[in-house]
Amino acid sequence: MSKTVTPSTYVRCLNFGLIRQLADFIDPQEGWKKLAVDIKKPSGESKYNQLHIRRFEGLIQMGKSPTCELLFDWGTSNCTVGDLVDLLIRNQFLAPASLLLPDAVPKTDQTFPLPSQETLPIQEKPVPPLDKEKTTTLPGMAQNHEYYSFPDSTSSDTNSVEFSDTRFHQFSFQELRSVTSNFDERPISIGGNKMGEGGFGVVYKGSISNRVVAVKKLAAMVDISTQELKQQFDQEIKTMAKCRHENLVELIGFSSDGDDLCLVYVYMPNGSLFDRLSCLDGTAPLSWHTRCDITQGIASGISFLHENHHIHRDIKSANILLDEAFVPKISDFGLARASGKFTHTMMTNRIMGTTAYMAPEALHGEITPKSDIYSFGVVLLEIITGLPAVDEQRDPQLLLNIKDEIEDEEKTIESYIDTKMNDWDSTSVENMYSIASQCLHEKKNKRPDIRKVSGLIIMGFIKHLLYVALGLIRSDIVPVPFNQSY
Repeated sequence: MSKTVTPSTYVRCLNFGLIRQLADFIDPQEGWKKLAVDIKKPSGESKYNQLHIRRFEGLIQMGKSPTCELLFDWGTSNCTVGDLVDLLIRNQFLAPASLLLPDAVPKTDQTFPLPSQETLPIQEKPVPPLDKEKTTTLPGMAQNHEYYSFPDSTSSDTNSVEFSDTRFHQFSFQELRSVTSNFDERPISIGGNKMGEGGFGVVYKGSISNRVVAVKKLAAMVDISTQELKQQFDQEIKTMAKCRHENLVELIGFSSDGDDLCLVYVYMPNGSLFDRLSCLDGTAPLSWHTRCDITQGIASGISFLHENHHIHRDIKSANILLDEAFVPKISDFGLARASGKFTHTMMTNRIMGTTAYMAPEALHGEITPKSDIYSFGVVLLEIITGLPAVDEQRDPQLLLNIKDEIEDEEKTIESYIDTKMNDWDSTSVENMYSIASQCLHEKKNKRPDIRKVSGLIIMGFIKHLLYVALGLIRSDIVPVPFNQSY
């Protein structure tokens, strides 16, 4: 087949069988994401943004190949096989590149793995330092940055957490099965135990020694391997063992002896910030005063993580849980990373996170604390507007794009303020939007660090309290606690 393919052949002219073979190499571990973020327009700008990538992700649920759809779409721009092979080689997909143009692929002593072998987890590898004689740098990275990987949780020098960490209670799988009514899949609203689910598992309500708990049973809800799921399980426990703070969720224990890995947390009676902003199940809207309190708490939690050299990598409203007093608790540390050289940019071969919240550099595999700042900026917009980060029925579909409309003076932030609350004042809302706008700067080095963000939030809240004291706005609107979710 390769005899009929030349560098000048248009990608759109490749037959489906060949494209399907390419997809067999690239689909595992979401390799297509690496390609998508590396494809450029003639102007040099990225061709695919967060919304495009989210749409490709949705194809997986429909049983379609995101790689095939990506190549079909890119092919409409008259790209050639030569362009595709260059892209594949640049991103270390040598096997599929060899399938197209064997002579164009750099010769190595290694044999290319079969597609089935490439489904093994991709280890995070250090990116070699840039050649000192070259002046080019990776987009958005200063030349004096170092690139290195985080320790692999499966490496020989890292003991499995269930044996090395005794800070948490080790439950048996059967015990957790019992306290969750055999992991009853019925929603709590109709008498079951299921509280919700995410990309890496399902959460159930349970009771242990008369204490209500939340049990997360890990499962590959997205395209990740069993080994990667185990790594995330280990990472969550290690992070929670090192990081304890009033604005981080509290881990009680875990189970690793059964069919599924489980994590047991303190129960959060008011559910997630995402659910409360959307008034799920008819709950009362959060007042502006409560939202300001929540914002301070989130910033405090992120600040603690960053001060202790941890990057969360998946800050979003669904991962902010609320206790009985609406105190926010950051959760879900399976993607968190830690390092002593915290100020330096790190790289990963595995692009993870929630697309609608991901910073531009995160889509290219960079791991930096400034990516958490970007994600927090999206959460701030959610808090102001009450709108979800992405809605395909809305214009703009990505919430962060309202920033462009406001900067172009097409609208003001007051056009987007959540109408379900009536205790807000324009000064503090504009202050919070200003913070969000700074957090959402395209260039990571232009974003403030979390300490500056926290200071700006506190100053804005002081202004809000002043307005309350002067009687200019109400502060007596208190949300009704919600006791049916997590």
